Amino acid sequence: MTTLFVSDLHLHESRPEVTDSFIEFLGGEARHAECLYILGDLFEAWIGDDDPDSHNRRVINALRDFTAAGSPCYLMHGNRDFLIGKRFAAETGVLLLGETETVAINGERTLLMHGDQLCTDDHQYQRLRRRVRNPILQAVFLALPITLRRTIRDRLRRQSVADSGIKPEAITDVNQTAVEDALRHNGVLTLLHGHTHRPAIHRFSLDGRQAARIVLGDWYDQGSMLRWDAGGYRLRTIEYGEAATSGN
Repeated sequence: MTTLFVSDLHLHESRPEVTDSFIEFLGGEARHAECLYILGDLFEAWIGDDDPDSHNRRVINALRDFTAAGSPCYLMHGNRDFLIGKRFAAETGVLLLGETETVAINGERTLLMHGDQLCTDDHQYQRLRRRVRNPILQAVFLALPITLRRTIRDRLRRQSVADSGIKPEAITDVNQTAVEDALRHNGVLTLLHGHTHRPAIHRFSLDGRQAARIVLGDWYDQGSMLRWDAGGYRLRTIEYGEAATSGN
């Protein structure tokens, strides 16, 4: 069984080559896998399932074609698109996941997360995360006119860029204690996440056993994917324009 994982595509109309590559990926390599997991931040920002944005509609249509062809697709919320809801799921055919999911991949129980909740040293971000995940605040935001939501989105994006540029790299990475606590809590030895944009496979000892933390990369300069089959897992990059011709 071949399972594919991607994260942090940050799809946006300003970067059409990334959207093109993802759609090619859906019609190429991903179509030949048993299932696809998207572990958050599929979009640069998501202001509601009722947004008629033409770029986002193109992605929705591509996902619908993918799932209609019989390929399961599982989607986890990220810190940019946590407002994706039931209408999006119905229109695309994707299955929405919770903030943490434990799944069996080729017989190995694995913890899936977007990863932002593990960045516990970034206290400012964690406070913001708690606020924006409040269901009441989300309902108020989604009740606003689309134009106002777009204005708020753009302001928050600018602020996020400004904040990330001044934070030390260590603060914006995951906290190792938080990682180990998550593994223990879920009774697994393998964690797969995105968010940090630092693709790597980290191996360490956890209570006398070998554990692994697999980090997916972003899709800013090239695609990043984890392919997991009977031979094990491996990270690889996807050059833009390659996805359409990769069939295995």
